Amino acid sequence: MSTAVEAAEKSLLWSHEALGLRALADCAGSVRWGAVGQDWNTLLPLVEVTVTGHGRSWSGERFIDTAVGERLAYRGHRTVVEGDRQRTTIRLADPATGLAADITLGTCPGTRFLRSQVRLVNEGGAPLRLESVSTLTLGGIVDAEGSLDGLTLHWADNDWLAECRWRHGAFRDHVVPLSRAAHGHEGRGCFERYSQGSWSTGRHLPMAALTDDRTGRAWLWQIESSAGWRYESGEREGAAYLALFGPDDAHHQWCQLLSPGEEFTTVPAVLVSVGTGGLDAAFGELTAYRRRIRRRHPDHTALPVIYNDYMNTLMGDPTTDKLLPLVEAAGSAGAEVFVVDAGWYDDDAQGWWDAVGAWEASESRFPGGIGQVLDAIRRHGMTPGLWLEPEVVGVRSPLARTLPPEAFFRRGGIRVTEHGRHHLDLRHPAARAHLDRVVDRIVGDWGVGYLKFDYNVNVGPGTENGAESAGAGLLGHHRAHLDWMASLLDRHPGLVLENCSSGGLRMDYAQLAVVQLQSTSDQQDPLRYPPIAAAAATAATPEQAAVWAYPQPGFSPDAIAFTLTGALLGRVHLSGFLDRMSEAERELVRSAVSVYRSIRPEIADGLPFWPLGLPSWEDAWLAHGLHGPVGTLLTVWRRAPDQGDHGARTLPIPHLRGTHVRPTVLYPVGADASAVWDAADGRLTVALPRPGTAVLLRLDTALPAEGREV
Repeated sequence: MSTAVEAAEKSLLWSHEALGLRALADCAGSVRWGAVGQDWNTLLPLVEVTVTGHGRSWSGERFIDTAVGERLAYRGHRTVVEGDRQRTTIRLADPATGLAADITLGTCPGTRFLRSQVRLVNEGGAPLRLESVSTLTLGGIVDAEGSLDGLTLHWADNDWLAECRWRHGAFRDHVVPLSRAAHGHEGRGCFERYSQGSWSTGRHLPMAALTDDRTGRAWLWQIESSAGWRYESGEREGAAYLALFGPDDAHHQWCQLLSPGEEFTTVPAVLVSVGTGGLDAAFGELTAYRRRIRRRHPDHTALPVIYNDYMNTLMGDPTTDKLLPLVEAAGSAGAEVFVVDAGWYDDDAQGWWDAVGAWEASESRFPGGIGQVLDAIRRHGMTPGLWLEPEVVGVRSPLARTLPPEAFFRRGGIRVTEHGRHHLDLRHPAARAHLDRVVDRIVGDWGVGYLKFDYNVNVGPGTENGAESAGAGLLGHHRAHLDWMASLLDRHPGLVLENCSSGGLRMDYAQLAVVQLQSTSDQQDPLRYPPIAAAAATAATPEQAAVWAYPQPGFSPDAIAFTLTGALLGRVHLSGFLDRMSEAERELVRSAVSVYRSIRPEIADGLPFWPLGLPSWEDAWLAHGLHGPVGTLLTVWRRAPDQGDHGARTLPIPHLRGTHVRPTVLYPVGADASAVWDAADGRLTVALPRPGTAVLLRLDTALPAEGREV
C-alpha cells in the first residue's frame, strides 16, 4: 500500500512541520508517530511501557514492541497555548490493564524542538508493576536516499577528568543489516547508552544524535534526569528508530508499583531536528531550548568572573593566612566572586573527608573567624562563595548518629556507605530541615552569595524506603533535591548555585534547569583541558559552563595565555597563585579578564559551533566558536605539532561565507598568531607558530575599537 493511500486511511492527530513529525491514529484507535512521509509500519507507538506480566511481542535487548504500548488506544487530545509555548496532550488507554497514558508534547512556534513527558495512571482494578516507560519514541528515520546507509551516530563518553568526549560512527557499523527477508524477523539488538548509579553522567552524557551528512539533516536528543536514563536506536521495518527512557528495572533497579488510582510521571526528554546545518545547527537549537526551560536568574546575563582557591592552588587546604593574599590578588585581577572551596570546615586531626556534615567553619584554620575572610572578599569588591557537599554525611560526623535512620539512603534495611560517607534522602523532613538550617546560616547570617554544591560519591542504584525499589528511591530523592534547591533560590533570590560532581559527573539538564552554573571538569593538566572546554557547550549553555583557568607564577607567557584563553567563551573559573606572580604575569591575567568582561554579553546569547567538528581527545588542533547578533567569536588551540600542518590550520565557517570579514585577535593581544579569511569559500586559515598556544578571535564585518587586526 502506498504511503499516500495509507495516510488517507489514518486520522492526523498532531504534526510539527519544522520537525517533520506527525502522529496518526487508525480506525481501531492505534496511534503511531514518526517522520512525515514514512510508512505506518515504520512508526512507533507514542508510548512504550513494560509491565510485569505484559512484556514485549519480540524478545531481545530492545525496550520497544511492548504489549502494553501496542494496545494503547486513542481516547482524545487537547492543545493548550500559553504565551509562546504550545502543549498538546494525547490521551491513551490500555483496555486490558486499565493503564492510562497521557503524553504531553511541548514546543514553541518557529522552533525545532519537541519536549515530551508521559503521565501514567492506573485506572484498572489491580496493581500494576512498571518496569520501563518511554518518555519519547520516534520511528521512520532514514537518510536522503530512503536508506540507513548514510546515517551517522554521535554519542558522548564522559568520565572523571575526561568529560564531553564525543565519538561517531556509521549507523550501519553499530546496527548491521541482518537480511530480514531471509528470516522474516526484526533484529533483537540496538545501539544503547545508559547511566549507572547516582552519577548521571559518570559514563556518558544523556544525549546523542543521528545525522545525514550528505544533506545536513540532524536529529539530536537529550534526557533530563539525574536518577537514571537510557536511550536506544536500532532498525525497525527498514528505518531507524529511537526511544528515550528514564530509569528502568534492567539497568537501574527501578520499578514502580501503581495501585488502582495511583500515577507516575516520567522524566522529560527533548528532541531537536534540523533539515540542514548538521550538528552545529542542532546544538544551536538545543542551546536556545535550554535557555527557555531553565529557571530565570540574573547570573545568566551578568556572568561575573569567579575566582576559586582550589584548582592547582590551595587544593582543599584554606586558612586565613593563605587566603588573604589570594583575595587581594583576585580582586586586583578583576574577579567578581571569590569562592573558598573545600576544607574551610576542617577542624579534625584525622581529616575532613569522612567527618563532613555540620558545615561549621574551622576555628584552627580561621582563628579570627571565617567572617574575617568573607569581609575581606567584600572589601575587595567581590561576592563571597563557599563549597558544600550537602547530600552527604561523613561516617564519623555526629550527624550520622543524631539524624533518624530514615533520613539516609538504605538498601535491604542497611544504611548505605560509600567512600566514607552516608547519603541523605531529601524526602525526609529531618534531612531537609538540617540542610535548610545550614544554607540559611551561611547565606542569611554570613552573607555568602555563591554556593558550589559538589557530589563526590556514586551511591549506586538508590535507596529502598519500605517496599519501593532502589531506583524509585533514587528518583524520589532526585526530585526532592531539585525541589530543595529551587526553594533555596526562592528564599535567597540573589544566591548563585554551581553544580559540581567531581567535575562533570552529574551534568544533566534536570540539574541545570535549576542551578546557574556547571563545573565541567576536575582536569588539572592545562594541555588536557582544551577538548573538554571546546565541547562543554554540548552539555551546557556557554554561560553555564564553568571552565578552569589556572595560570601560575613561573609559567611562560604562552602557557599563561593558553590556560586563560580556553575559558573565555564559557564561565571563567580563575585559580592559581596570582599573589606570587610578577607584574608581567599579572598583566596577562588582567588582560584576559578585561577581554572576558567586554564580550560576556555576546556569550549570554551566542550559539555554539565547531569549525573542525566536535573535538577528539588527542586532537592537536581544536576550535570552538559562538555566533550571535553582534558577531562571531572563535577560540583556536594548537596543543601539539601535527604532521604536515606547518603551524597553520584552515577552518570552514559556512555561516560567514560570502561575507567580508576582518579577523581580530582579542587575546592574547601580543600573540604572533595570524588569520587569513577566504570569503568565497568561507574558510579561515589560522597560524599559531608554536604548540601549546591558543588565540581568541573576533570575526565580524567591522573592526572593533579594541583588539589587533591580523
